[in-house]
Amino acid sequence: MTATYEVVTYGCQMNVHDSERICGVLEANGYLPAPEGTQADVVVFNTCAVRENADNRLYGNLGHLRQVKLAHPGMMIAVGGCMAQKDKQLVIEKAPWVDVVFGTHNLGHLPLLLERARVEQASQVEILEALEVFPSTLPVVRGSEHSAWVSISVGCNNTCTFCIVPALRGKETDRRPADILAEIQMLVEQGVKEVTLLGQNVNTYGVTLGDRQAFAKLLRACGKIDGLQRVRFTSPHPKDFTDDVIAAMAETENVMPSLHMPLQSGSDKVLREMQRAYRRDRFLGILEKVRAAMPEAAVTTDIIVGFPGETDADFEATLDVVRQARFAAAFTFQYSKRPGTPAAVREDQVPAEVVGERYTRLAALVDEIAWAENQRFVGQSVEVMFASGEGRKDVQSGRVSGRARDNRLVHVQYPAGVALPQPGDIADVTVSYAAPHHLLADGAA
Repeated sequence: MTATYEVVTYGCQMNVHDSERICGVLEANGYLPAPEGTQADVVVFNTCAVRENADNRLYGNLGHLRQVKLAHPGMMIAVGGCMAQKDKQLVIEKAPWVDVVFGTHNLGHLPLLLERARVEQASQVEILEALEVFPSTLPVVRGSEHSAWVSISVGCNNTCTFCIVPALRGKETDRRPADILAEIQMLVEQGVKEVTLLGQNVNTYGVTLGDRQAFAKLLRACGKIDGLQRVRFTSPHPKDFTDDVIAAMAETENVMPSLHMPLQSGSDKVLREMQRAYRRDRFLGILEKVRAAMPEAAVTTDIIVGFPGETDADFEATLDVVRQARFAAAFTFQYSKRPGTPAAVREDQVPAEVVGERYTRLAALVDEIAWAENQRFVGQSVEVMFASGEGRKDVQSGRVSGRARDNRLVHVQYPAGVALPQPGDIADVTVSYAAPHHLLADGAA
């Protein structure tokens, strides 16, 4: 009987794409996805190490699965990703019923490790400290037929004092442009219309190739691929953002006018202590140039509240930058200690109640601005690429969802009896209502 699998993913887009590779490797070795509502024979957790709550969620889920495993003889559990890379043997010590622990650099070894654990009846821990083969050589099971992730680099050379990721993903390694473009061409031939270029810091793409303008050149090269309708990328770092990238975005038709650029803090003092290597004026200056070149561009960001030593004045500086930047959305986080980072051992940790109060104020301001920005679209026509829907539920409600060119989420209502667009279809719709996190629009009859 063929074994089934389930992959549970925590964290960033890099992890989502890694999970697609994990699925691809498992299916290449004869596993099948577990039908909905059934217990998988193999459960794989692809973990995140950025915030403490991800650790807590993992060990909570592992505790639940202990009883499930006892009721299903032969069931196996694997833990991979950044937290596995960080904790290594500690995962087995905390949850000895886990069968396999693997890291960020050896996704392709999972089937072998599962088989070895089954034969030896013993947990297997394999954590490679460096990348041996670029993971894009692995098979992939994509979550969408029309959109795809494409890794252009792995690893990070930055030393942000709050972040453990560079220690887990390693130093930056760049793929050759020809390999990236060949993968994109292959994806387009398979029906993909949109790609998102992935890197821990896409702005430094080319550093290991000896070409500081490699990322701008890559964007322009994507513009020459017939059938590729939308190109996005994440995430850039403000300290490395150059004018040639802005020009490439503005001048390449299929590169979308959307930019996700982490701010983290609006205080120069906090940015310095984070070792972010830019200041608020540099950040706002980039936004000014982006909007001068692409007035329709939407900018989103990440912000950390309560970094050690953050004062009321530092927090007010962050609010001030948010007011000036007019973000379309912001992913806001309460600072989380990460063992192994310089910030975690500082004695000036901000009290939890202060962090919570600041977080609430920031989130309210972000929503207020996002709502005001969205209201500008009421009555306007926007181009939407529709995403995978919910089948019968969509047909019954007449509502389907997708993303505008600037990446705003748009829910589109169609009249009864009208054929609904399919995932990957692109249509112009008229916005009828704006909320802080989405737009509503009327589809053509």
